[in-house]
Amino acid sequence: MALLPRTARDFGSAQYWERFFQQRGPRAFEWYGGYLELCAALHKYVRPRDKVLVVGCGNSELSEQMYDVGYQDIVNVDISEVVINQMRERNAHRRPKMSYLRMDMLQMDFQDAQFQVVLDKGTLDAILVDEEEATLQRVDRMFSEISRVLQVGGRYLCISLAQAHVVKKAVGYFSQEGWMVRVHQVSGSADGAAKQQFVLPVFVYVMTKFKKIPDLVLQILEIYTEEQDKPVRVESAEQLIEAVKERQLYALLRSQLNKNPTASHVSLDLCDADAGKPRYTLHVVDSPSVKASQNNHFAIFIIPQGRETEWLFGTEAGRKQLAVSAGFRRLITVALHRGQHYEGMEGIQAELSGKVMELAPPSLPSQQQVPFLSVGGDIGVRTIQHQDTSAMSGEYLIEDVKGDNMCYFRRLIFLSNRNVVQSEARLLSSAAPRGQKQRKKDKKKQRSGSTEAPPASACQAIDRSYLCCEHHKAMVAGLALLRKPELLPGAQLSVLVIGLGGGSLPLFIHDYFCQSHVEAVEIDPSMLEVATRWFGFSQGDRMKVHILDGLDYVAELAAAAAPAQYDVVMFDVDSKDPTLGMSCPPPAFVEMSFLQKVRTILAPEGVFVLNLVCRDTLLKDSVLAALKEVFPLLYARRIEGEVNEILFCQQYPEGKLAALELLETARTLERMLRRPGQAWDSSYVLSDMLKAVEIV
Repeated sequence: MALLPRTARDFGSAQYWERFFQQRGPRAFEWYGGYLELCAALHKYVRPRDKVLVVGCGNSELSEQMYDVGYQDIVNVDISEVVINQMRERNAHRRPKMSYLRMDMLQMDFQDAQFQVVLDKGTLDAILVDEEEATLQRVDRMFSEISRVLQVGGRYLCISLAQAHVVKKAVGYFSQEGWMVRVHQVSGSADGAAKQQFVLPVFVYVMTKFKKIPDLVLQILEIYTEEQDKPVRVESAEQLIEAVKERQLYALLRSQLNKNPTASHVSLDLCDADAGKPRYTLHVVDSPSVKASQNNHFAIFIIPQGRETEWLFGTEAGRKQLAVSAGFRRLITVALHRGQHYEGMEGIQAELSGKVMELAPPSLPSQQQVPFLSVGGDIGVRTIQHQDTSAMSGEYLIEDVKGDNMCYFRRLIFLSNRNVVQSEARLLSSAAPRGQKQRKKDKKKQRSGSTEAPPASACQAIDRSYLCCEHHKAMVAGLALLRKPELLPGAQLSVLVIGLGGGSLPLFIHDYFCQSHVEAVEIDPSMLEVATRWFGFSQGDRMKVHILDGLDYVAELAAAAAPAQYDVVMFDVDSKDPTLGMSCPPPAFVEMSFLQKVRTILAPEGVFVLNLVCRDTLLKDSVLAALKEVFPLLYARRIEGEVNEILFCQQYPEGKLAALELLETARTLERMLRRPGQAWDSSYVLSDMLKAVEIV
């Protein structure tokens, strides 16, 4: 402990280093690893014939080892006379061409342009301990001297842990001087000798001196790792600092997984090296309850394209269940991103093998083969049918994906929230984008996941008899609360739906209640075009769409002399502000004053159905309190595996519905839906869905 300074600032003190080397003696002290860890980077940037200056050499063996492999024109300087005498004595006979000089690198005695390489291993980190003015001035003097003694075309190699303020200063200074700046991550620096001292990876700043041209600042900034084929160029110093930070966070994540094999939920994105866009999303799932055996330590699960939003793959609880079902103690799930080209399962395996092995558990036996798993052994199908931008909703796309049992689904995705399916519809088998007849022909296109398909006959391909979204099924089941046991298939039913999306919900009600009159209100005109063109939606005598703000439309109805009376009012509208803690509906739709307007336009025995998506407990409590203040009866239907909660609100004065009456009404509704001549999908039963309804 006596070797440590009292403060970090002492690292820049000559007296501290004199005392340090006197107490330590001749034993080598290596910052950030030795020659074996650094040789790949050194051989890349230093030629054997180069004249090399090592600043702040200390008693490191790095210069000696470089000398022994052919770099013999090396000059070492250090501010400590003690260590210089030690190193001279140690190398006088074995390495006669290498010199050691006591010198302050802030004011060196060398001639201008005397060296081709200046090598710094940890010296900048020792000096730049803070961002106080005096410290920054010392660093400026250091950089100025390094620049002076380097030839044009020469390189300053600075080996560092790359703390943010150090990267900022070094990159900022030399890029402004017109030098080329590359940050090179040392391969395996978290696995070799340096691992004993540091969790973070080691970097080499490679500053190449260019001749400065007056009035021209040309910034060339790059990040490079030894696993890459070529460096990646970035646009700004801020992007370079962020790239370094990402690699440091990845090293910390690896350390966390090694130290705590049962670490809680861990995820990361792997990006395309050229474009910098996410290519894979990895989730590390540990299952300590799985009994260890010889072959169940580790596996990789490739999620088929388009299925990453399903509960089993898209939620932490689902992934834990998947890991237990697969029988592996550590499972990494891999989601494939849109707009990326994938060369099938074999190509993905070849691309990911090196990276995922870095996340293997410490218990994995060496040389053990790690299995790559998937559903049905393929990577799925994702076909982008259309992509556009809405003035209100931002960028969006329409994609067709393959689900279970060879069924295909069409989805609307807002790219501002790309992991959420905004609307979904099942495609008829004849319209599936990759049928049996075309599989061989389109095999290459299937792999890419980014095929742009023609829009022909898109509307006719939709299976209008099927509701894909579980919350839509629950909302339709809420019609069982209408207390109209005398309802027959031909009875009148007036429905107001706020929020159109792909139009599946109002379209389903329209089709299965043959005398219903449905009005949908949508604030974004682009969504009406999307619903019509891509989801089989159409208007008619019993289906009308109003392109208005739902708040304004309800307020206008409520203010009328004789307000309209709807049997059902449904809110299925999302919020565009992701910071609120409630993504559906926007807060204004559940304010007390607005809920009073909703009650005004609701028939006395009608039902108000609200799709609530709220992760903020306090906010959710306030929403429920406001609803109960306006509507005496409030039922909740929680959907397993989803954040959505469907609320059913009524204003009966005589009390709560009995459970038996509720179920009987649901069965009546189910019989109504099974109209003769209609292709009714019986995969769900309304009465079963309503068994989970709770009175709030």
